[in-house]
Amino acid sequence: MNINYIQKKISNRKGRPLGIEKDFSVLLPLIKVKDELHILYEVRSKNLDTQPGEISFPGGMVENGETYKDAAVRETIEELNIGKENIAIIGELDYIMTPFNISIYPFVGLLKDLKTNSIDFNSDEVEEIFTVPLSFFIENEPLKYYIHIEPRTDDDFPYHLIQNGKAYNWRKGKYPVYFYKYEDYIIWGITARITKNFIDLLKT
Repeated sequence: MNINYIQKKISNRKGRPLGIEKDFSVLLPLIKVKDELHILYEVRSKNLDTQPGEISFPGGMVENGETYKDAAVRETIEELNIGKENIAIIGELDYIMTPFNISIYPFVGLLKDLKTNSIDFNSDEVEEIFTVPLSFFIENEPLKYYIHIEPRTDDDFPYHLIQNGKAYNWRKGKYPVYFYKYEDYIIWGITARITKNFIDLLKT
């Protein structure tokens, strides 16, 4: 092996987070309701295997050869049964690297030439849709709690190979969990975290 081989492998490579097994993209959709901007949310179908009945943004796993933005647009088209021409991407928010080996890339987009009650969403994936005025989030801070993250090793972990063995001082962390209460809806978790990121950017 020589330096030319190493350069060929590394010089034009784009780095990515280690340990991330799946990439997801979502769209935070803005829509006008009576001349006021709202954020549109989905209630996930109760028949889904993952997070049934929870509130989310349109989105899903990024497919091979697909950009993060393209994945967010594709998933929104599939879930809301709308056309590509109805989506105008405004920009991207901060991405999330979760402790669960997945990444999430959020984008903000405007839903054009649509009324909420005319969106014939995909009922296989979506139970219902609803909107929240943007002003609500500007005026109301979410509740904030934490999940504490501590290492837990397998029974056969080789403590004899590391300094201090079982007394090793592992790093610990905490993961913020946000909650917005709007009418009868609870927007929480990653969806609330993405919402807060968007609102914080508007306020700065």
